[in-house]
Amino acid sequence: MITNMMKRLREVLVIFFLAITTVASSSTKIYPRPSCPPDGASYCLSWRVAAEANNVRAWRTIPTQCMRYIEAYMVGGQYEHDLNFIVDTIISYIDGILVAGDGFDAWILDVDDTCISNIVYYKGKRYGCDPYDPQGFKSWALGGGCSAIPAALRLFDRLIESGFKVFLVTGRDEETLGQATGQNLQSQGFTGYERLILRTAEYKGQSAVMYKSGIRKQLQGEGYRIWGNVGDQWSDLQGECTGNRTFKLPNPMYFVP
Repeated sequence: MITNMMKRLREVLVIFFLAITTVASSSTKIYPRPSCPPDGASYCLSWRVAAEANNVRAWRTIPTQCMRYIEAYMVGGQYEHDLNFIVDTIISYIDGILVAGDGFDAWILDVDDTCISNIVYYKGKRYGCDPYDPQGFKSWALGGGCSAIPAALRLFDRLIESGFKVFLVTGRDEETLGQATGQNLQSQGFTGYERLILRTAEYKGQSAVMYKSGIRKQLQGEGYRIWGNVGDQWSDLQGECTGNRTFKLPNPMYFVP
């Protein structure tokens, strides 16, 4: 008799449990998985990250719908924050280098939008929505109106103080822009570098990668040890003799092949 009662009790408990489970399941709402809305800001953020990572290549202009986004990034504080973060990372690397003191420990810095800024010029070009204008940029560069990028000047000063030989390597034409570029850099506090190297007739028509590879190879041939290479374009950092480490600065306004 006791056995039958226990069996009956188990059956009641099972039925009770199933009833509770059924009610709970029927009253539970199933919500769809949230997804990121395809709004303009999300697209432009994805585009900028892809461009900075060099996954989007050889682009001539930024997407027109991203002009306001790029403007906000460049002048709204995030660009400056990113630069300072990267420069802090570079300085941490510098602090771990033992400078030999023989005058051959070197760093290479690009010039445009690495040392000095062209944001004012590109504002007139809708932050990269308009195609590259060689004559327009030449006129701008001749005016010497580029301001120093504060984070880059901080890096430059630390390199000089640490005993490195700093080479400023730019794709600007030496014949037409050499004097204006040197004066612009000096007026913005870039003094004490080892050499300002501009594109000569020898390198005319070459891609930025080929030209800058040739310059770095030449410097290594002179005995320099390139500890670091900093630029805002991937073409500043690719090719031969790139140095012990490379550091890419953000620039979503234009692409130099």
